[in-house]
Amino acid sequence: MNRRTFLHRSMLTVSAALLTSRKGFSWESPEGFPVEIVVDASRKSGEFRPIWRFFGADEPNYAYMKDGRKLLAELGKLAPQQVYFRTHNLLCSGDGTPALKWGSTGVYREDEQGSPVYDWTLLDRIFDTCLECGVRPYVQIGFMPKDLSVKPEPYQHRWTPSARYEEIYTGWAHPPKDYNKWAELVYQWAKHCVQRYGRSEVETWYWQVWNEPNIGYWQGTFEEFCRLHDTAIDAVRRVLPTARVGGPDVAGSGGQFQKDFLRHCLEGTNRATGQTGTPLEFVSFHAKGAPLFVDGHVRMGIAEHLRTIEDGFRIIASFPPLQGRPVIIGESDPEGCAACQGEHLGYRNGTMYSSYTAAVFARKYELSERYGINLEGALTWAFQFEGQPFFAGFRSLATRGIDKPVLNVFRMFSRMGGQRVAVQSSGAVSLETMLREGVRRQPDVSALASLDAHRLAVLVWHYHDDDLPGPEAKIELKVENLPADFRIGSVRHFRIDQSHSNAYTLWKEMGRPQDPAPEQYALLEQAGRLAEIPAPELSGFETGGRILRFSLPRQGVSLFELHRTG
Repeated sequence: MNRRTFLHRSMLTVSAALLTSRKGFSWESPEGFPVEIVVDASRKSGEFRPIWRFFGADEPNYAYMKDGRKLLAELGKLAPQQVYFRTHNLLCSGDGTPALKWGSTGVYREDEQGSPVYDWTLLDRIFDTCLECGVRPYVQIGFMPKDLSVKPEPYQHRWTPSARYEEIYTGWAHPPKDYNKWAELVYQWAKHCVQRYGRSEVETWYWQVWNEPNIGYWQGTFEEFCRLHDTAIDAVRRVLPTARVGGPDVAGSGGQFQKDFLRHCLEGTNRATGQTGTPLEFVSFHAKGAPLFVDGHVRMGIAEHLRTIEDGFRIIASFPPLQGRPVIIGESDPEGCAACQGEHLGYRNGTMYSSYTAAVFARKYELSERYGINLEGALTWAFQFEGQPFFAGFRSLATRGIDKPVLNVFRMFSRMGGQRVAVQSSGAVSLETMLREGVRRQPDVSALASLDAHRLAVLVWHYHDDDLPGPEAKIELKVENLPADFRIGSVRHFRIDQSHSNAYTLWKEMGRPQDPAPEQYALLEQAGRLAEIPAPELSGFETGGRILRFSLPRQGVSLFELHRTG
């Protein structure tokens, strides 16, 4: 097929999809199952907090490369100066050449006399790029430079997706040979940041030490980690007493390690100052799901994900001094390795990932309310992998500059704000059921809603753990008790499904090209954007409420905006 013929056929495909959407869905269709969703605008439960605005990646050097910068700019647009980016390997030795699960900045080395030599070039490039894109650093203080490591050889790992995960734990994961030099490195880094970016800017950042110190990422003891942490936090605070510091970003809920660490920070002896306690302005832990490949398809593990969050919240809530302290789930994903590949990870390119994200974020709000947790954020550990094949099966938000469906869920979240309002759905799977068994029987069809002075936003999803075809949901969305002066002027409808906000479907229809022509690439870019489709007509005016009737396919996500007139 020549380029002109292909372009013509692709345009016909896109046009057909748009035509289908304009026709709307048949409410009278015999297929599907009914769901009633009721939004009560009079029942508010506090601020609709943008917990979704945190992202991260193993590979820091991707941030300033072509596709990385492009994606950062898209993240920055979601909520300028409110989005945060966390990354590993910021202090690793090397020339900045990235690899899977690796990055480096060459920030620290020692001369022949053993004196420190600092080079901020690559660190500045990473942070400069973030800030230019409207994204702020969630600063991870790590890992160990080669010349500071007690076990410098071997240093850089050569991990591939076919290798054992444990092969990544090389010289960078070990304690420092000199804690004074470690403290001075962190002090000089924080000082440089304040000088370069200004005190008021750096005060908005988050600072935490290391990553998942309760597993192989830290090759020292618990006591050694406390010393590493305390000296680093003290170094930052000596530069900027108002710096926002916390941690420890443990793997999972952290269990006994997390309990011991929190107790150390609250009442233990600070290893840097000798005083009681270590500053802890936010608490962080990680939570992951556990997908499987069963009977020829992917089965997601949302239950494992939510149970870990619940356990993490339960641990934090057991410390009364931490009541009201901000909590960040520093990595929160369907599974644990963004750079890994495999059959059980086949959910990542399409709408399973996007519908899972909508459903699981809603339950994070529920769990935080249950345990009285001040949930500030839940960080999605997914970015992009520069130079890898299109849709290569990595957990990412974009591939070679083409946005994946999951990124459009965050675009939907970014359009919500104000007060969270109550939602009831006859198709929702209860939180208790999800914690016990996931979504293995009936699908989860439910919604989140927010109300501000100008619009009511309702996010609706249709999720099931099993990546299998299923009937669509025939939804009657009722909006009740809007303020008396809130007159609806327009309704907008945004959709993610197999035909909308979905470059993956179009890429497959194109024949899965790894070297798409410019015209193909432009179409893929367009298909990856958040798609707006015609909204169903409002009815129910005579009852005082408002009703929208529409169909939502399995793994579909819709956002409705009811805009106030005037």
